[in-house]
Amino acid sequence: MAVAAPRQSYLIWFSQRVGSTMLTQALEDTGIAGRPREWLEDPAGHGLPAKYGVSDAVQLRDFLWREAATPNGVMGAKYGMSARPHQELTALFASAIPGVVDPDGRKAWATVFPACKHVFMTRRNKLRLAVSWLRAIRSQEWHRPNRADTVVGEAPPRTSAADVIDRYDHDALEFLLIGANQREADMQDQFDRWGVVPYTVVYEDLVADYQATVRHLLDFLEIPGRADIAIPRPAFDRLADEASEAWYQRFRRGRAPSA
Repeated sequence: MAVAAPRQSYLIWFSQRVGSTMLTQALEDTGIAGRPREWLEDPAGHGLPAKYGVSDAVQLRDFLWREAATPNGVMGAKYGMSARPHQELTALFASAIPGVVDPDGRKAWATVFPACKHVFMTRRNKLRLAVSWLRAIRSQEWHRPNRADTVVGEAPPRTSAADVIDRYDHDALEFLLIGANQREADMQDQFDRWGVVPYTVVYEDLVADYQATVRHLLDFLEIPGRADIAIPRPAFDRLADEASEAWYQRFRRGRAPSA
């Protein structure tokens, strides 16, 4: 059975610890803004067709059109772009349009994400981003949902500042700082190649005024019926704690890494 193309789509480009899960859960909770999950992530490295049990790019496209869209024809995905996987995805999508001249891959992506708008998520304070990232790595608590039905599934046990405060690592924070900046640079390079000026959502603004930030994004995306829906409360609680602040201040003071 043929799957109808979505009437519109969007990609949320993100790096770690910029509030992407909180934002995309809010969009999904509206019921009218697609289901913007990490559909394009392939942690096992076997390829998206194998991940979703399809045989080729056309079947993958149809799967995404069916699963990532809401009944009103809006489709969304969050995309943690990095250079090599992006090249592989572009080649995969291009196989759905053989013979089409497409030097920058934009047509390949458009065949999967039609009428696509682009959203870029960032965080002004990259050191706090790195601290949050390292805390999540050390504790393996990446999210703290306040309800049972979020996209992250069952959450791990909650960790406290006491659980992680002694696991500071100066070198690791420097590495993550560089990684966050490189990821954003790669995304900007891609926007430049495609001639895209994305709508930017800043983590600090999302936290400071959650309702308005979500509402403004719905306006940018031009989601039909957006004026009639209530913005749901955030589905995730704050993870930053005394350990986060201690690591942040220690790095700023330039102390040597712990042994």
